Amino acid sequence: MPLTHDVHASGDADIAGWLLVALVVLVPSIAYCRAVRSRRVAGRNWSRLRTAGFVIGFVLVAAAVSPAMHALARRGPRGHVIQHLLLGMFAPLALVLAAPITLLLAVLPVACRGTVRRLLRSRVLHGLAHPATAAVLDVGGLYLLHLTPLYAITTTNALAHHVVNLHFLLAGCVFTWSIAGPDPAPRRPTITTRALVLVAAGAAHAYLAKLLYARAPGPPSHGPDQVRAAAQLMYYGGDLAELALAVALFAIWYRRTPVSGDAAGYPDSATEWAWRRRRCGRWCTGVRTRSGSRRRTSHASSIRTTRSSA
Repeated sequence: MPLTHDVHASGDADIAGWLLVALVVLVPSIAYCRAVRSRRVAGRNWSRLRTAGFVIGFVLVAAAVSPAMHALARRGPRGHVIQHLLLGMFAPLALVLAAPITLLLAVLPVACRGTVRRLLRSRVLHGLAHPATAAVLDVGGLYLLHLTPLYAITTTNALAHHVVNLHFLLAGCVFTWSIAGPDPAPRRPTITTRALVLVAAGAAHAYLAKLLYARAPGPPSHGPDQVRAAAQLMYYGGDLAELALAVALFAIWYRRTPVSGDAAGYPDSATEWAWRRRRCGRWCTGVRTRSGSRRRTSHASSIRTTRSSA
């Protein structure tokens, strides 16, 4: 599989590379679609936009690791920047908005759901998935790659190239999930914290692109003009991805914000109370949101809210 600059593509390597691309798209997409089908058989709907987002996310991952993209990367740093934008920013956005953990919790056996929920509530995951930590891992990885000899190493070492690409994909998913993930996340920071971290991460990303443009560093095989073109692509491509992430953040926040009539979670009619009892039983209730959907809240929280409202 041609993943380094000095390893020229051969016919067999291209076939293996395209086979990998097909597997990267087909295997997770089929698994996701089977889970959606199981959910629908159980009588619960699932957004087609989420399904499309999941498939698109893996198509972007496959495009980033395809033999054609590696051939482009061998010709200059712009190919590398495109790979990193796809793996670290655009593909994670599509994958995270597909809410894979929500779907997983819906189709897993009851015993396994408890394991996933305990993992989501673990302190390690809370620390790792905090927006500030995720931003350091994501944007900090870019600084480490471009301002140290690591970039030169990845151009000659296949293992280093694989590890860097995998890091960008995972760090990008964690950062996107911490900012605008629709999946359940206990003790998720407030919208203000997430928005501030997103702005800071965007500024750091833009500063790195400008720094690379001004200093035009890079291996001797890349001319300053190529490096400046790559820096411009990093700057504008990163801005586009961060703008899309901001739109997702505020769109999800808007949809989940209770409408003013029952902002405190207090039902304003007997019909609403009847819906809550029928829908959730004794243990939970619902809050009508701006989008018209209903979000579940805990029964105890509802009781506290009702008492405070009274």
